[in-house]
Amino acid sequence: MTNPFVTKGYAGPEYFCDRVKETEDLVKLLTNDNNMALISPRRLGKTDLIYHVFNQPEIKKRYYTFVIDVYATNSLGDFVDVFGKAILEELKPFGRKSWERFVSAMKSLQQQISFDINGNPVWGIGLGNSSVPSTTLDEIFSYLRTADKPCLVAIDEFQQIILYADKNVEAALRTHIQRCPNATFLFSGSKRHMMSEIFLSPSRPFYQSVITMGLAPISEKVYTEFAVRQFQKGGKSLDEAVVHEVYTRFCGVTSCLQRVMNVLFLNTERNERCTVEMVDKAVDYLLDLYSEHYEMLFRQMSERQRLVFSAIAKEDRAQNITGGAFIKKYQLWSASSVMSAVKALLDKDFITQEGDAYSVYDQFFALWLLRRG
Repeated sequence: MTNPFVTKGYAGPEYFCDRVKETEDLVKLLTNDNNMALISPRRLGKTDLIYHVFNQPEIKKRYYTFVIDVYATNSLGDFVDVFGKAILEELKPFGRKSWERFVSAMKSLQQQISFDINGNPVWGIGLGNSSVPSTTLDEIFSYLRTADKPCLVAIDEFQQIILYADKNVEAALRTHIQRCPNATFLFSGSKRHMMSEIFLSPSRPFYQSVITMGLAPISEKVYTEFAVRQFQKGGKSLDEAVVHEVYTRFCGVTSCLQRVMNVLFLNTERNERCTVEMVDKAVDYLLDLYSEHYEMLFRQMSERQRLVFSAIAKEDRAQNITGGAFIKKYQLWSASSVMSAVKALLDKDFITQEGDAYSVYDQFFALWLLRRG
């Protein structure tokens, strides 16, 4: 059977754990024309939750749903490229009548949209290649306003737009969204301080324009029930102590749980039992797989960034990092040099900040570093 502990995206309700209340709330609010902002650290399953919500019957039957991931974008041109491409790809299964309406709206890009041998449109612009992004954005929203079904648009890692050099992107998007009653928007983001700046600052265009929702880790009890059930379906058994050990080590972070449980499932033969003694071997196996990748990332950091990164990894949740005790303990330099390194590490997503505490974003990276010594 397929390994039920999926590690690469949404695979359907059978392999999706919990989020019952969050799903119900999002479905209810989105289908009643409320724009939403979903804010939580990465790797807790925000994107899978969005796909799960959009897969619910009351949404699937009534709406066009578009998920736009803008994490890798650096400009408005990049933004409209991934936006337009995602819409076109989602419309293709609905047939020619559906996608033709969108292609017709994209007048500024007619020459860049080609057709394959089956007559299906192919988005051929590419990141950074849109010459008139503001016009393309106008055309995308023109389509959304006139689409033959109401639209739900999820923009993942929305905080990225703050980093664009383009001026007035927030204001332009806010204006378009206000004038688009046929579409409802779900903005998802993992950097709380940046998302808060966008939606909770009175000086910003999106102030008080959405209902915000957070996302906490799935409860250990619920995840344990899910994991035991998946092992049973595969003709295997699982000691609950295994889930407790993995959950505790990785603080309930969904992606980490799934990766370890995936390896434990494949290492457990049919009619055999998975025990807590197998956890260390599974974690070591993953660390060995990622070792070359982490070594490369670590070497890309400057010397000061490596020292600060290592110090934060050793602390797990590092606080008062500019204080004399922390600097002396890890033989760092001045408070200003520590903060300079921290800013670079935050910008590159190597670490994350929760209040006044800093931690390594990828817990496997932290484990690898501690094992490396």
